Amino acid sequence: MIAAEYLKRIAAWSRELNEREIEAARAGIVEKSYRANEFIFMRGDPFDYWTGIVTGLARMSTVSSGGKAATFAGLTAGAWFGEGSMLKGEPRRYDVVALRDTRLALMDRATFFWLFENSVAFNRFLVRQLNERLGQFIGAVEHGRTLEATSRVARSIASLFNPILYPDMTRHLEITQEEIGALSGISRQNANQCLKRLEKEGLLRLEYGGVTIIELERLRNHGD
Repeated sequence: MIAAEYLKRIAAWSRELNEREIEAARAGIVEKSYRANEFIFMRGDPFDYWTGIVTGLARMSTVSSGGKAATFAGLTAGAWFGEGSMLKGEPRRYDVVALRDTRLALMDRATFFWLFENSVAFNRFLVRQLNERLGQFIGAVEHGRTLEATSRVARSIASLFNPILYPDMTRHLEITQEEIGALSGISRQNANQCLKRLEKEGLLRLEYGGVTIIELERLRNHGD
């Protein structure tokens, strides 16, 4: 069983729970590690666990029957996902792929639904989470259809700084240009060019192993 303080560190939602609820949550969570480029979940898999990213980076995406890929969201440390499918009891409707070595926290269905039935704080979190995730998905569809590459990169990066979906992020993001390209649906070379344009515009600063955000709101609205 994971420790209560460790749970609070990897799951911001647990900080609002009472002692009884924390004990139930920590008893229902196990951890598992995945290597870079490994499928964590595949579309159509049964949804047996609500999932959080402990360390690493993953991509939530799908591929059409014609072979066209679409990225829904990036998932950084602190992100929890899959509550919608868990509540509806349906198979997973997307793939989740580790973009680098990634460690997950997996909460079993029984624990998730116990919290859903017994914890007001947990339900408040779920409402906020579902609302933010819906907005994120709508934005991703809009950006993919209407924006040019630099603006897609800007908004893909900005989406990782949602304070509800990614509550413990700082202005420095440890991410490679290849990973940014994967999240934005473009090649690493194109991502490199887009990042240089955004740096020239004064919106971010490129650093070894990542980027530091300077103008978050301008990144969020790039291309408007």
